[in-house]
Amino acid sequence: MTDVSRALTGDDAGTTSIRQKLGRPRRILISAGEASGENYGAQFITALRGLQPGMEFFGVGGDRMREAGCDTVVDTRELAVVGITEILSRLPRIYGEFRKLIHQADQRRPDAAVVIDSPAFNLKVAREMHRRGVPVVYYVSPQFWAWRQGRVRLIRKYFRKALVIFPFEEEFYRNYGVDAEFVGHPLAQIARPSTSRDNFAQQYGLDPEKTWIGLLPGSRVKEVRMNLPTMLQAAATMGREYEFLLPVAPTLDHDFLQRMVAGSKAAIQLTSGSLVTLANCRAAVVASGTATVEAAAMDTPFVMIYRVTPLSWALGRRLVKVNRFAMVNLLAGGEVVPELVQDKFTAHNVVTELEKILPDGPVRSQMLAGLRRVRDALGAGMTGNKTPAERAAEATVTALQWS
Repeated sequence: MTDVSRALTGDDAGTTSIRQKLGRPRRILISAGEASGENYGAQFITALRGLQPGMEFFGVGGDRMREAGCDTVVDTRELAVVGITEILSRLPRIYGEFRKLIHQADQRRPDAAVVIDSPAFNLKVAREMHRRGVPVVYYVSPQFWAWRQGRVRLIRKYFRKALVIFPFEEEFYRNYGVDAEFVGHPLAQIARPSTSRDNFAQQYGLDPEKTWIGLLPGSRVKEVRMNLPTMLQAAATMGREYEFLLPVAPTLDHDFLQRMVAGSKAAIQLTSGSLVTLANCRAAVVASGTATVEAAAMDTPFVMIYRVTPLSWALGRRLVKVNRFAMVNLLAGGEVVPELVQDKFTAHNVVTELEKILPDGPVRSQMLAGLRRVRDALGAGMTGNKTPAERAAEATVTALQWS
């Protein structure tokens, strides 16, 4: 790498970047490919600006990142795809968005790149930035400990630093020669929403005397199409003495979900905000992913569900290195919540598991105790009052040697 490229990228610790000499703010490419990632991205942008005001951000994100001041070249919704076979049909569109992002990177010449989760897309972004001499940090590093462990070599090759959100991940990555640092899970210290049950009921026209059950089918269109119909069948079976709340993920369109639930025999209400919805529900049915950790953070008992196409299941199951799917069960080292995956995910099984945890009793109490252990594990080793995003921002500035 030439001295000029080092100066432009800030790769040389002893050289002040040309951009800084010219009085230009540092510019960061930031890429978050799904709903949870773009929420973390917004928090990260705010924290990094708190350390070094005036930074410019552009890249991949959604409404929350735009509100935080990121120029989103690519909208997260364009990348919200799940499943091996499902991705294949979207490859031309995804590749087009990828080329758009890289073109903007060539035009704007970022000082560094920060990518968040979404390894299928972000590892390619990291490779292109690495080729251009741009240092890259991975925030919310991929869960390669659960599947395709050999791909850790790509993290070691392309990244200056890996910022992990689960305590055990730091040792895993370091064993593979990756400079990894545990910064805490973004949900570890999150406060319970203050919206009262009566106010929430008034906002959405709900009956506060009825039992509310959350339905979280995923944050991608394909996930919703695979998961929601069975959830709705279960809701219809339980009847209208319950009200079912479906929070609209920022990567989804409200009208799309409204069409999905139209005609349901159950009382379904679309809401805004998964955390506040979960906090006000007696129980929930939650698709595998970040939402399971959100439910634990909100102290809401739930049933974990998931389904992909049969071909994706056959291909992907062989790559999985763990015998559990729900993150709360992985963190607890045992079954805290039931897992209804693929053929086990039926309306009958959902109803059966919900009926165990809705009433007060030993099953519900045991699950609540397990969720508390998970919350404790998320914050294990974290000291002081700094948020995970603030820790991540500080670790990034240190890794990039920006004083």
